[in-house]
Order: sequence, then C-alpha cells, then structure tokens
Amino acid sequence: MSFKIAIIGAGSVGFTKKLFTDILCVPEFKDAEFALTDLSEHNLQMIKAILDKIVQSNKLPTRVTATTDRRNALEGARYIISCVRVGGLEAYADDIRIPLKYGIDQCVGDTICAGGILYGQRNIPVILDFCRDIREVAEPGAKFLNYANPMAMNTWAAIEYGKVDTVGLCHGVQHGAEQIAEVLGARSLSDLDYVCSGINHQTWFIDLRLNGRKVGKDELFAAFEAHPVYSQQEKLRIDVLKRFGVYSTESNGHLSEYLPWYRKRPEEITKWIDMSDWIHGETGGYLRHSTETRNWFETEFPQFLESASKPIDPSRRSNEHASHILEALETNRVYRGHFNVKNNGVITNLPADAVIESPGFVDRFGINMVSGITLPEACAATCISSINVQRMSVHAAISGDIELLKLAVLHDPLVGAVSTPEEVWQMVDEMVVAQARWLPQYANAVPAAQERLSKSSVKTRDWAGAARRSVRSIEELRAEKAALKQAV
Repeated sequence: MSFKIAIIGAGSVGFTKKLFTDILCVPEFKDAEFALTDLSEHNLQMIKAILDKIVQSNKLPTRVTATTDRRNALEGARYIISCVRVGGLEAYADDIRIPLKYGIDQCVGDTICAGGILYGQRNIPVILDFCRDIREVAEPGAKFLNYANPMAMNTWAAIEYGKVDTVGLCHGVQHGAEQIAEVLGARSLSDLDYVCSGINHQTWFIDLRLNGRKVGKDELFAAFEAHPVYSQQEKLRIDVLKRFGVYSTESNGHLSEYLPWYRKRPEEITKWIDMSDWIHGETGGYLRHSTETRNWFETEFPQFLESASKPIDPSRRSNEHASHILEALETNRVYRGHFNVKNNGVITNLPADAVIESPGFVDRFGINMVSGITLPEACAATCISSINVQRMSVHAAISGDIELLKLAVLHDPLVGAVSTPEEVWQMVDEMVVAQARWLPQYANAVPAAQERLSKSSVKTRDWAGAARRSVRSIEELRAEKAALKQAV
C-alpha cells in the first residue's frame, strides 16, 4: 500500500519516532511516505536523521521527507497527524506562571483551567489553518488525527469550523486500564474488558470485567488501597473512586485540576498529591518534565540516533491509537478503541455538540461509535462543567471576543473556586498581553488590555505554588538515571 502520512509538529521527536515505528509494524505500510513538518528546522533534521536510520537499518522502501513548508507536506496526504504545541515552552511557562499570581495552582494546565484555555486560544487559529490546507491540497477525504491538547477544544474547532474529518486521540484510557489490570492481578491486559466514556481527561471506567466477571466499586477500591505504590501516588483518584463509584482514566495530578475541591487551597493540594513524579500533582509538573526532556534530548541525541539502528519489533508496538486506526481503515482488520468525536447522542446525558471520548470500532467503513451510553450522574455533572467552559473557549477563540474569553475562564471550576471576577479579568488581560504574538484574533483587544493593566489595583502574589520542584540539570538527570540503573 502506498499512501502519504503527514505529521505536523514532527519536531516532537520522541513521539514522532513512536508513531513512525508503530505504523511500520504493519507490513502493508512499508511503502508509505512520511512527510514531516515543523516550524523548527533544527528539530526536523534531528527527527529525520532518526527515522532515516530506522528505514536504512530495517532495509525498508519507506520514504521520509522533512520541510518547514506545511502546505507542501500536506499535499496529497491521506492522513494528517498533529502533535503541535503552539507557543512552545515559552508560552506554556506563562500558562503556569501568570495564574499562580492569582492563586491558581495547576499541575499540567493543558485542557481547561486558565492555562488550558489560553493554550486553546493559541492552538485553534493554527488548527483552522491546518484544516484549510487539508481541504485544499490533501487527498480528498483525508483524515485528520489530532493528538494535540487541549484535545476537546482542538477537535471541536476542527470539526465544527475546520470542516475536516477529524478524530482526537489520547492515551489516558490505556494507561488507566494498565493500572486496573495490575491492581486486580490480571495475568495480562487482555484479561480485562472495559468501557470508558466521558470527555477527554475526564473519562470514566463505567464497566469493568476481569475474565468475564464484573468488577464492582468495592473490589476495585480495596485493590487500589492495598497497592503499595498506587495507594500513595493516586490518593485523589482513589478518593474519587470511593465517592463517585467509578475510576477516572486521568492521572492524579491532571484530575485534581478539574475537581476544584482538591486543589483550591495549598494545604489541600499537598494532602492529595504525591511528589514521586510530576504526573501525581506537582505544581507545574508537566512544564518541568517537558523542559527537562527537551534539554535531555538535545544533549543525548547521539545515543538516540544510535538506538534507531535496532530492528523494528512488532511485539513492542505501542497502544497509541494512530497506527491501529490506519491499519483498520486500510486493511479492514477491525480495531476497538476510545476516540474523541462529536457526541451527537452517543452519550445520552451529555450535550450533542460536545466532543466526547468514548468506545468505537474502526474498519474500512470508518470510525463507528458505540451509542446509547449513559454516564453516572456525578460523572456527567463533572463533564458538563468542563464542556460549558470548552464551548465558550472555542467560540472566543474563533471570534476574538476577549469578554467571552474572560467568562470562559471565570466559569472554569478551579479558577472559580480560587479567584474573584476582578482577579480573573486582570489575569486574562495579563495572559493575552504576554502571549499576544500567538493570539492574532485578539490583536485589536491588546491595546485596551495593556491600558487596563497600567491602571489596575488588583493585588497579585509572588508564589511558586504549593508543591514546586526546580528543573533538574542534565548532570542531575544523568546521575539519577545511573543510580536507578544501578539499583535495578
């Protein structure tokens, strides 16, 4: 099979390598063309060198091209995969830093919360540019696979305003299932059958079966409480399981951002999180992790290039959805997964226009969602709070209406639990001014925002957050890696 796959944001080197090797685990795809595009010529050349080494080492006919000309990369593409972060780590640092001045402590800040909403404002205009190019130069009927956060907002904009066949993809469901299989003592993940449904990063295991036997709340709660590691790292998720009756797919730190009861006061934050790794609730944890990962890759690039000479091993194919979707569409080998699409009645007690994450099957006829799912009421209520914020955020990003943007931020559950309206109004002004270069839709609003900031009397605080760790140097990372290897 010969077709073209374009990867936008291919400078996300590690993730692009994973997608590439996953796709080449499908024997029929060896003749595919991969067109890489990114704003960074430096990153493009690094990832192209790695992928070329994989192709050469495995003696494949696969073609890899790299260009900063996105339109050229998309020309004739049947599949377009996006993993972009508009504004990079510079803008992301503002997503964490500025809200902290107003008492808003985020672990990740890439979905909702003040940081996630502004992230969406940066991404959506660019997503619509992608969609325009897809409509104009890609293969007719091309499919857009969005991996970029904020998942729901980006996918919502691409479907409703970009008018492109789009599916949003995430790996939270798979990671949650791996945890459940472990605590229940499953011999392998295939012993566990599950249904997850909700919205991205707030998806819920509403049906669990181990070797065909239904697993209830009490059994699952006891299993997590007894686990020597998860009982400490996932305290918040376990508490939600106890109160809601179902387990969340999302990590302890991420979930804490959407449920304000756990993150609205510093003493509550430290009570529910774990500092053994960023994902368990650390202030700005993902920003630190992303910064360290980038620095590490730059320094250790020769080792990454050397590792690319290893043979592709289909048994090590990851559970990322992209390669499995392409395989199902092209070969008709049916794939079951959890996908982000417009609801349109799939989940009965969520709005029709919302982007949901729920089970579906893929074959040559496309992605076919399982309809008629009803969430437990507490799960639906939590999801609807976020959906209302997402809807306003998307509409603000499209219109450039800064007042609607402020209302979206005000209605965010964590922001509303921590900040006053006056603080929110000033915070949004400050974030829009700081990120103006990535927010073309707000260009006309920036001068007035600057004027308001010059006269504002709202007090802010110089606060690093309740649980902040410093970015580690390459030497520190190398020493920690060596110590872990020695311990094993």
